[in-house]
Amino acid sequence: MITPRQTRYSSLPETDGEAIGGPRERGRRTVPQLVLEINGQHRTLEPGRSYTIGRDPQADFPFDDARVSWRHATISFNGAAWQLEDHGSTNGTWVGGGRTLNAQLLPGTVLNLGNAENGPRLAFSAPAPVAQPVGQPYPPQANQQQYAQQQYGQQQYAQPVAQPPVHEAETHRHATPQAPQYGVPAQQGYQQPQQQAQAQGAPQQPYQPVHQDFGHGVGGGSVGYLSERNPTMIRNLTAAMRIVRIGRALDNDVVVSDLQVSRHHAELRQLADGRYEIVDLGSHNGIYVNGQPVQRQLLGPQDRLTVGHSSFQLVGDQLQEFIDNGPVSFAAHHLTVEVEHKGGKKVLLNDVSFGVPEKSLIAVIGPSGSGKSTLLRALTGYRPADRGEVLYDGRNLYKQFAELRQRIGLVPQSEILHKELTVRTGLKYAAQLRFPGDTEPAERARRIDEVLYELRLDKRAENRITALSGGQQKRVSVALELLTKPSLIFLDEPTSGLDPGMDREVMQMLRGLADDGRTILVVTHSVAELAICDRLLVMAPGGSVAYFGPPDEALHFFGYETWADVFQAFENYPDHDWAGRYKSSVHYQQYSADVDQVQVQHTPVNQQPVLPPKPQSWGSQLWTLIRRYLSVIASDKGFMALSVLLPLVLGVVSTVVPATYGLAPNPLHGSNNAAGTIMLVLAIGACFSGAANSVRELIKERAIYERERATGLSRSAYLMSKIIVLGFVSVLQGAIIAGVGFSTRKLPTSGLIFSGTPAIEMAIGIILLSFASMMFGLVISALVKTAEKTMPLLVMFAIIQVVFTGCLFELFNKAGLAQLAWLMPARWGVAVVGTTLDLGHMMILDPAHPTDHDGLWAHSALQWSVDAGMLVVLSVAMAFLVQRLLRRHEPEVMQKG
Repeated sequence: MITPRQTRYSSLPETDGEAIGGPRERGRRTVPQLVLEINGQHRTLEPGRSYTIGRDPQADFPFDDARVSWRHATISFNGAAWQLEDHGSTNGTWVGGGRTLNAQLLPGTVLNLGNAENGPRLAFSAPAPVAQPVGQPYPPQANQQQYAQQQYGQQQYAQPVAQPPVHEAETHRHATPQAPQYGVPAQQGYQQPQQQAQAQGAPQQPYQPVHQDFGHGVGGGSVGYLSERNPTMIRNLTAAMRIVRIGRALDNDVVVSDLQVSRHHAELRQLADGRYEIVDLGSHNGIYVNGQPVQRQLLGPQDRLTVGHSSFQLVGDQLQEFIDNGPVSFAAHHLTVEVEHKGGKKVLLNDVSFGVPEKSLIAVIGPSGSGKSTLLRALTGYRPADRGEVLYDGRNLYKQFAELRQRIGLVPQSEILHKELTVRTGLKYAAQLRFPGDTEPAERARRIDEVLYELRLDKRAENRITALSGGQQKRVSVALELLTKPSLIFLDEPTSGLDPGMDREVMQMLRGLADDGRTILVVTHSVAELAICDRLLVMAPGGSVAYFGPPDEALHFFGYETWADVFQAFENYPDHDWAGRYKSSVHYQQYSADVDQVQVQHTPVNQQPVLPPKPQSWGSQLWTLIRRYLSVIASDKGFMALSVLLPLVLGVVSTVVPATYGLAPNPLHGSNNAAGTIMLVLAIGACFSGAANSVRELIKERAIYERERATGLSRSAYLMSKIIVLGFVSVLQGAIIAGVGFSTRKLPTSGLIFSGTPAIEMAIGIILLSFASMMFGLVISALVKTAEKTMPLLVMFAIIQVVFTGCLFELFNKAGLAQLAWLMPARWGVAVVGTTLDLGHMMILDPAHPTDHDGLWAHSALQWSVDAGMLVVLSVAMAFLVQRLLRRHEPEVMQKG
């Protein structure tokens, strides 16, 4: 965003004799001037003063960009040359792809602030020589170099890098006039090979993805896709340089400004025989050689080393860096997905192939049953195709999922943030889970600010997500994925349920993300905004491709006027060969033939995908998840009130049961059947409150868990966070129920474990029962597919517990039924309290056999310990069961871990 202070530079007059040709330039020039260009605005720098750069509005060159520090750098003339001094900025100043603290500024120098590739760009040049005799023309352009040599004493003068041509997708996409700004300029100074060919007048070649196979094992891969690109940074490796350390901190030999990289990530060590070895320094996200995670590996000239978004290659005595800053190609080759169905095979995806160039927006539409969701899962690696492959910039996604997962963002139809939190708080916890453990809070906060600014959510940062409009909520989900700077983003039905205005808003946002250098693929039912897409993929029933090409030619291709007619034709002619019709068309020859002809290798059935490393340690993930969950609970005042009110009411209900002797035996004959009724009410109250706490917790977060699991979340840490928080709530509720239920009743005079205070050991039984019931609730939540199914199962669970408490009829002498009751927490919860009360002698359930007593209620400390221990055993068993059930709701590639 441009500020009023910034607008003045484009028209600032050169007066007071400071400009070339003024009074001070009449003689021989002794002090050179320099021209600074920012987004087309030029400012002549004068040697008599220094110029400040930063986010400070009072700076000489203020930038409204979160990547720029408040006081970032200073430009000044030191008496011999112009120089820029970086004031220890967070994201650095970059020249030629390398980070620098001091840079000499010459005509032709280009530097970036905050990011080597797309940070705000500053270009320096010599001023135009206007001091000419009257009537003489300006020096021709060819003589500019000679003029610069006279002014700066340089033998060579580097011309500023030419501006790349505008991407074709940007020439017709909602171009609204905007004032020039210093904020986030488009990437400049670098031309893709295709753009260079266009600039030189070469004919444009149709898109043809590069097929490379890096899956032949560590050390044996190809780096062909790197050799076609210009390196971002080149570091000469001298004989004296035995160790080159790579990391995010400024004290590294190679500084990688990427939050996916640890502060001290890896070391490149030269061995005695001259070869180089890469060693992981305990980084959080790991190092990869040819797509495979390694701890220590020899590097050859054909190997590709990847650290975060940067790839490195040894070329002679040079270490070349290539940064994946967004623009990547993407292709699907012969994807086929089959599932078992009624003893045979059912095809969900049928030989799907297509390829898209970088910086593209692709829409996928089709009727129900056409395989859109299956395609999305295959493209993201969540459920790899049975045959075929997905290529990310020429690299096999399935074989290199561990490395490439951070380059891919996925926004499912369900929200992937807790709506109870504010926008900033939700992103803060997500950043803590996704970034390395050594990332400073200030670094995470700056990245969050950048994303919020990019998606125009900065003014909504403190609003609760649930208070935002549907379109803004979808922006928040996209913001979450942008935290890790993915190059490829998939969205599943992002406009579902939105009105036409919000539909357009979301699609325009995606158009902007694509124009900024990302590849976006969106699955949608809405056809209103297809025109802003670069390509349209139409899926036919049976999972085949019916059309792929420009969206404005699609209806003409099908021969209908509306999409409703097209979808109706799919339904009316189910046996028509839509895929064959497309493959015989001109559109196929123009947009898909090259991709379809690429020979691919089938994914081996027994191939075990390499699991991605966890960006955070297990303990760090657990602590973050606990704090996030507590924040969610604290933001819901209704839930907190109900959590206290529910056990309080259930405890009070138990006091309604009339009992002359309470929970103590009748002094005349020792029996007291009312004690069993009271225990029944208290036990069912504990079962119901405990299970109600957790019965919806996993199902309501299923989309969040699935996405976070794909980014490295630990399954056990996630489950343990639920157990700890919900366990604390359940323990508190059990204590409330026991406190209210026991406080108004007459109790035994002594206990088995706590002899003077029997109420304590009785309360422990109710508390353990509440906790075990909470674990059963988690099992229900992990079993069901929709949240609506949880309440009927909760009611069924409570009723079953009523039957198996042992307070209604004799269970201990019923073969089979007694053993089944061992699986019920209510049976053991009542037994714990019953041992203290000696309930077996107080209750006479069968008058015909008054001397028969329930063995689980035996009045002994050993039996109390056994009963309490069984509740613990049941809870642990339920935890293992929930962990197994959680695997069903994870990306298939993650289910082995």
